[in-house]
Amino acid sequence: MVAPKAKTARLKQLWLLFAQAVTVGCAAALVWKTFFPAPEPSPAPNPPKAEDPLEKDLALLAMSGDYSNAVSIAAPSVVNIFTRKTVRMSRADELGVDWNQDPELHLKALGSGVIVSPNGGILTNFHVVDGIRSIFVALSDGRTYEATLRGNDVETDLALLQVKAKDLPAIRLGDSSELRVGQTVLAIGNPFDVGQTVTSGIISALGRHGFGLNNYEDFIQTDAAINQGNSGGALVNLRGELIGINSAIFSPDHVEGFVGIGFAIPSSIVSTVLPAMMAGQTVERGYIGLVPRQLSQELAQDLSLRVRSGVMVKQVIPNSPAAKADIRSFDVILEVNGQPIARANRLLQIIARLKPGTDVEVKILRGNRTLTKHVVASQRPRGSLEKEAIIPSPPAEEEGDFEERSR
Repeated sequence: MVAPKAKTARLKQLWLLFAQAVTVGCAAALVWKTFFPAPEPSPAPNPPKAEDPLEKDLALLAMSGDYSNAVSIAAPSVVNIFTRKTVRMSRADELGVDWNQDPELHLKALGSGVIVSPNGGILTNFHVVDGIRSIFVALSDGRTYEATLRGNDVETDLALLQVKAKDLPAIRLGDSSELRVGQTVLAIGNPFDVGQTVTSGIISALGRHGFGLNNYEDFIQTDAAINQGNSGGALVNLRGELIGINSAIFSPDHVEGFVGIGFAIPSSIVSTVLPAMMAGQTVERGYIGLVPRQLSQELAQDLSLRVRSGVMVKQVIPNSPAAKADIRSFDVILEVNGQPIARANRLLQIIARLKPGTDVEVKILRGNRTLTKHVVASQRPRGSLEKEAIIPSPPAEEEGDFEERSR
């Protein structure tokens, strides 16, 4: 039997061993954690962000440092459009003898164009080839073809030429609805017949209209240099995609040449009319039969309207779809098929893209009441008054001329 004192000493000894073991274990754990830390958990992946077109262009510019990649993609698709005629020259000597000389070939540059089909479809401005009987196209590699007018749409100032060639470098069509003010763009064409030329700039504004150049205006404004001969040429983004057809420049009175204000027809309009022209068909447009007026804040106050901007109905054409749907003068168009309407030209574009026979839901403001009308769109007749998008004229001191219509 163990004595009480001996038993107590034994317990103390066991407790001391246990305490030492715990101390050594804690120290070992501390050393392990210090020198071999556990890996931190990986952060949860961020959800994918939708690509921003401006960020894509900036990334392209940062990677390349220049615009040469976009030019190498787009430039082969841009052509020179010209006409030519043969003139027989004669010369009389001092004795009055007429010596017939060899005929001379006279060339005249008309503008530029863009290859949109590998089978010879070339897009340009209608004003470039309007009234021209003999049309020729010079490719960037020097090949020359005679061209025929395959289709045109006067109301958007676009025309489609056809040459007998295959495997041509057709340009890629970009989406102008993605564009943002400040985005870098390149203009490619044949200004002053000096040969293919590339200029750079930014998008200065979007949705410009009311200039009376076309019936359907939704111009891209750019400060990329556009001069006589650039009409029909390409406005491209840094991916080398076609986002517009260069068409006109604005110059103040008594100032010749480019002053930093150029206009291009956006690819969104090109994409709506090109299929019909490619098929040799007339471009069909919807029509509801009203003349819109841009609603100013002053006019809204005079009429005691509860909206201060938008589009007011200036006139309803008798017996038109709008008249049959009981849309009236002084109604304010709020929405068309759920799309808010803030500008007159926007209203005309939405209506124009409708197929005849389409049922259209039009939300209007009449006095203080909001009403919904259902209109069945018809085929737009030629010479329709509906083209009259009304915007205020510029003050006299700001007036200028639209040059370029570039011949």
